[in-house]
Amino acid sequence: MSASRLQQLKSQILPDNKLTAMAGSPSPLTTHVLNTAMGVPGSNMALSLYQQDPSTNTWNLITTGTTNDDGRCPGLITKESFTSGVYKMHFETAQYWASLGETCFYPYVEIVFTINDPGQKYHIPLLLSRFSYSTYRGS
Repeated sequence: MSASRLQQLKSQILPDNKLTAMAGSPSPLTTHVLNTAMGVPGSNMALSLYQQDPSTNTWNLITTGTTNDDGRCPGLITKESFTSGVYKMHFETAQYWASLGETCFYPYVEIVFTINDPGQKYHIPLLLSRFSYSTYRGS
């Protein structure tokens, strides 16, 4: 196989923007939204990441983002900012379904979880349909 053909295949498998994102320091916290009703990634879904202040129990916004074409939102938090505590991911599901011309039962999904060891990698998938959702701690 020629070198130019290999380069073409590489660009189809890993576009330059994914190579660049992967080259940086990976986030210790990742998510992946999957539209299980249609069998596709949940792309272009707005989400927010919060950490709970243990002294006041208020939620402090860390970042906002939008899932990419693969249903992922890279770069949620840096290793340096990732500390033990209670976190929340807020997914704007009503906006997502409306963009597909659909309605849904859950206008948003919030996943609250505890980080005890910030040295580990945490993956929080969201499996979603118009009338249900599920999550688990992935790897």
